[in-house]
Amino acid sequence: MASLGSPSLPVSNSRPRPRRNRGASLDSGRMKAISMPKRLASPRFGPIGYRHIRCLADSPKEIGSAKRPSDLVVAAATAQEPEVRTGMWNWRGYRVRYQSAGDTGPSLVLIHGFGANSDHWRKNISVLAKSNRVYSIDLIGYGYSDKPNPREIGVNSFYTFETWADQLNDFCADVVKDQAFFICNSIGGVVGLQAAVMQPRICKGIILLNISLRLLHITKQPWYGRPFIRSFQSLLRNTAVGKLFFKAVATPDSVRSILCQCYHDTSMVTDELVQIILQPGLEPGAADVFLEFICYSGGPLPEELLPKVKCPVLVAWGDKDPWEPVELGKLYAEFGVVEDFVILPDVGHCPQDEAPDLVNPLIQSFVERHTP
Repeated sequence: MASLGSPSLPVSNSRPRPRRNRGASLDSGRMKAISMPKRLASPRFGPIGYRHIRCLADSPKEIGSAKRPSDLVVAAATAQEPEVRTGMWNWRGYRVRYQSAGDTGPSLVLIHGFGANSDHWRKNISVLAKSNRVYSIDLIGYGYSDKPNPREIGVNSFYTFETWADQLNDFCADVVKDQAFFICNSIGGVVGLQAAVMQPRICKGIILLNISLRLLHITKQPWYGRPFIRSFQSLLRNTAVGKLFFKAVATPDSVRSILCQCYHDTSMVTDELVQIILQPGLEPGAADVFLEFICYSGGPLPEELLPKVKCPVLVAWGDKDPWEPVELGKLYAEFGVVEDFVILPDVGHCPQDEAPDLVNPLIQSFVERHTP
């Protein structure tokens, strides 16, 4: 997830919509590709041609695969799924939780977003593990990994994309013991890009699912708003207001309300999902990590990292994401390293959990294309 939002947000009262079949049987007449403007002005990117963009609803057969998404979903439901194992890894003296499944094939590492953990990939791990070695990791400070207090570590800033990128690359060296594809959601996408830039020989390819645009980055804040944003961040980080803010957010009702914002299909916001996100946030140290990151306005931007990446990149975007607008995301299609930009129709910010029947075949197709 990109953000855990505001405690003042009301609980969604919308009735869950009936679950759709998102496979190849989608009515292409009803779900047409989004019309693209000829040019989307941006001082950072310049003119955009959109030559790589396609809508998955109009592409029932995946590139590089003769199977339709619906075929793969049926196969996943009927075949025996590999066992998902949970392990703990010692990284620089900290305990890091990870999950793994599968014993053969290319290695995949799944990287969650802000406020989430490796359980957010529960609908993907065992399906992908039928033909891959799959790992999902709790970034330090999240999930059931250790949550060291950043004020006690003795560095200016601990919870940064460089820290998490180091963790990811060391995980590949120590646990995976292989090159790997990085499959990333939200801020996990910035982590994956940063890791690929720092250790290019480790990463074989990256899939970015609704990568965080980092719209609160210092360079994207309006000049007249920066003093107010800094003051608010200081208030949260250095006074009791921050802990009260976190306490208000870390409740089942608040978490459900926030998830109902970022999931287009709110029927997917189940009690299980709420607990998956909430439970680790109740552990000691979680509030300090939360406040540290929401006050982090520096670090790299995706558009700064993409030109430095040496491996192939696929960007996929749920077009109903209210936090990371797809119209801004389309700008990434013009980077040379991005071989495909796929629009996921009627999907929100967390496609891997809301629409695994679209995402899992997309991942498998990408991996197969780039595995000799």
